Amino acid sequence: MFVRLLLLFTVVPLVELAILVQLGRHVGLPATFALVIGTGLVGAGLARWQGLRVARTVMAALAEGRVPASAMLEGLLILVAGALLVTPGLLTDLAGFALLAAPTRRMVLRVVEERIRRRLASDGAVVVDAAFRRE
Repeated sequence: MFVRLLLLFTVVPLVELAILVQLGRHVGLPATFALVIGTGLVGAGLARWQGLRVARTVMAALAEGRVPASAMLEGLLILVAGALLVTPGLLTDLAGFALLAAPTRRMVLRVVEERIRRRLASDGAVVVDAAFRRE
C-alpha cells in the first residue's frame, strides 16, 4: 500500500507536470492555463450535478427503508471524479471525466462491489447481496 501511495503522490504529479510543460510548449501558456482551469470548472459542475442526483437517490432509498449501498458507492466515485477533475493535469482530467461517464462508472462500481464482497467474505462477514442491488 505504501508503494502505491508513493507512486500516486510522486510519479503521477511528475508525469502530469511533464505533459503540461510539453502542452505549454506546443499551444502556449495561456491556452494551457485555460485548458486546466476550464476542465476544472466544467468537471466540478458535472460532478456537483451528478452528485446531487445520487444524493437524491440515496435519500429516496433511505426513506423507503432500503440500504443504498450501490448509490453511496456511486456517490463516492463521483466525489473521486470531482477531485481528479479539479487536480491540475490532463491524465487526472481524463480519469475524472471517465468516472463521470455512467458506463465507465458502472464498470468501476461492479469491480469495487466485488472487491468489497470478497474482502468481507474473507474476513468471515456475512455479505448481504441485497445491499448492492441496483434500484
